[in-house]
Amino acid sequence: MAEETATEKKTNPIIPFLRIPEKYPDDAAYLWGMQCGSCKAKFLGARLACGKCGETDKLSEIKFGDEGEIYVFSVVHQTVPGLEVPYVGAIIDLDDGVSVRANVYGLDPLKPDASWFGKRVKMFTEVTAQDREGNDVVAAKFKVL
Repeated sequence: MAEETATEKKTNPIIPFLRIPEKYPDDAAYLWGMQCGSCKAKFLGARLACGKCGETDKLSEIKFGDEGEIYVFSVVHQTVPGLEVPYVGAIIDLDDGVSVRANVYGLDPLKPDASWFGKRVKMFTEVTAQDREGNDVVAAKFKVL
């Protein structure tokens, strides 16, 4: 009889530019990207070349902060099975100069308001699913400050 070995459960990000530290949730997950050493442009995730100036040799990895403001939003009323609707989807301009799409919590999606534009938000993470191997899948979300 073969001996069974238990596989260690992993925590995986739902998006490639979300980093999950080894000691998550004790150590906070964060968004990361690249910054060009020539023109200082910033991008979410990995890059082989700068999308602004084309530089290929001077890209370095950076960690982005977790606060920003709502640039634009939409109230979503129809989605895939398993996601509760309605919800607020938005483009968030992070204080670090990049933008990310995410869901925003702390706003009533049944009462959208123009005052939401520019509203300050802070990122948090949450286990949203398990993959086929039983690993936790973690998503970045934002809440109103």
